[in-house]
Amino acid sequence: MTRRVVIVGNGMAGARLAEELRRRERDPLRLEIVVLGAEPRAAYNRILLSNVLAGGLTVRDTRLRPDDWWVRNHIDVRVGVRVTAIDTDARTVRGDDGTEVSYDEVVLATGSTAFVPPVDGMRADDGRVVAFRTAADCDRIAAAAEPGCRAVVLGGGLLGLEAARGLLLRGADVTVVHPRAVPMERQLDDDGGRVLTRVLTGLGVRTMLGRRAVAMRDTPSGRLLDLDDGAALPVDLVVLTAGIRPATDLARAAGIAVDHGIVVDDALHTSAAHVWAIGECAQHRGQVYGLVQPGWEQADVVADRITGADPCAEYHGTPPVTRLKAHDIDLASMGDVSAQLHDPDRDVLVLADPSRARYAKLVVAGDRIVGAVLLGCPDAVGTITQLFDAQLPVPGDRMALLTGRGSTPADTVTPAGMPGNAVICRCNSVTKSNLTTAWRAGARSVSALATATRATTGCGGCSAAVDGICEWLRTTDPQTEHHEGTTQSARKEGAA
Repeated sequence: MTRRVVIVGNGMAGARLAEELRRRERDPLRLEIVVLGAEPRAAYNRILLSNVLAGGLTVRDTRLRPDDWWVRNHIDVRVGVRVTAIDTDARTVRGDDGTEVSYDEVVLATGSTAFVPPVDGMRADDGRVVAFRTAADCDRIAAAAEPGCRAVVLGGGLLGLEAARGLLLRGADVTVVHPRAVPMERQLDDDGGRVLTRVLTGLGVRTMLGRRAVAMRDTPSGRLLDLDDGAALPVDLVVLTAGIRPATDLARAAGIAVDHGIVVDDALHTSAAHVWAIGECAQHRGQVYGLVQPGWEQADVVADRITGADPCAEYHGTPPVTRLKAHDIDLASMGDVSAQLHDPDRDVLVLADPSRARYAKLVVAGDRIVGAVLLGCPDAVGTITQLFDAQLPVPGDRMALLTGRGSTPADTVTPAGMPGNAVICRCNSVTKSNLTTAWRAGARSVSALATATRATTGCGGCSAAVDGICEWLRTTDPQTEHHEGTTQSARKEGAA
C-alpha cells in the first residue's frame, strides 16, 4: 500500500525532508512524496544568496540538486503552487491553482516572512523597497544596486550585514540603520559589536545605530528616509532585513496550535494528528530557530519517524552557531556570550585588538565551552567550534586556544581524536562519521565527499576541515582498496 507524504514548502527544510524520506525509502510504490511550494523554482541554498548579491555566484549556482534530480528520485515537486488550506479531518491540502491533494502525513515547512517595520510612506508594492529573503528578492536588489546607488539597509543583524557587504561590492553607497547600540546584538556582546562596527566602517559601510526609520517621502530633489532622531537620508533603494516572522497563517486557519511559531513536541508533531512542522515556522520548547541546521536536524527526525527507520527519534534542540558570510569579515558566534568578565558562575576570557579588527571571547562553564565570539580569528574558529559542538573539555591554556596556537588535550579536535558525532559541516549536518563512511564507500576526494555527504556545499566554511579529514583518511585508512563492493551502494545513497 502506498503512503503519501505531502510537504508544504519548497525551501531548504522541505527539500531536505524530501531527500531524507527518499533516502530511507527508495521504493516510490511504498512512499509517495509530494512537495508543494509557492516559489517558482526548486529548492536552493539561501545561505549563498549573499554571495549572489555580491556577484560571486549566480542564482543557478545555489541549486541544492540538478534540475532533473527530483524526477529521477521520484519526488513530485510542484513549484509556484501556494497551499491555501489544510483540512485535517479529510486529510487534504488545497493549492491556489485549484488542485487538492490527499495525504497520509503532511509536513509544514512554510518557513518565515520578512518583517516590514512600520514606516510611514513605505509601501509593499514599491519597487525600490525590497526584502532580502528569496532569490527573486536578490535579483531585484542586484538590478537596482548600480554603482553610486544610495542604499539603506534597515536592520543590522546577520542578514542585514551580509546584504550591506554585497551592495558595497556592487559599488553602492551603503548605510545600515539599526535600532540597537551594536549590530548583531543577538550574537555579540557589546564590546564585540563595537569592534564589528569599526570593521564595517573600515570597509565603507556607514552605520547609524540606535536609530529607527519613521517615514519615507518623495521630494523634488529625490526620496528621503526620515529617522527618529530627525536625520533624513537620501535613498534610492531600501533593503529590509529587520527580522523574520514564522509563516503560521496556514496552520492557524487549520486550527493547529500556534504561539510565536507552530507549536511542536520533541517528535515534531503539531497539535493535529498526522501534521508535522519543521524549520523556521516551527516552535520547539519555546524556541523558533532562524538558522538552517536546526531545520535539517528536524527533517532527519521526521524522516525517521514517518518511514519507521527510527520510530522513537526525537529532536532536543540545536546549540546555535552563527557564521557571518560576508567578504572580508570573518566572524563566528556560538552559544550564550552574554556573561560578563567577572561572572561568578562562568570563566570568561577576552582578547581584543580593535584597531586590527580582532576580538575573541570565550565563556566556559564546568570546563566546557558554553559561548564564544571570534572576530578576525580564523585560526581559532575550527578548534573552538569542534570543542563546543562535541562538548569536550577545554585545554588548560585557554588563552592560547583563543589565539589558535594552543594544543588540546589528547588532540581531541584533530581528525584522529575527534569523536564520530562531531559536526564538520554545520550547514548540512555532516559529521566525521558521515565523511568516514562515505570515504570507505569510495568517495576518495574532497569533491567526492561533497557529492556523497553535501559537506562544503553550504557556506564553504568547513572546506579546510573536510580537506584535513580527507588527508587523514588517505594516510591512515587501511581499507582504501577493499571496498569496491560498497562503492555503488554508496553512490546510490548519495544520489538520494
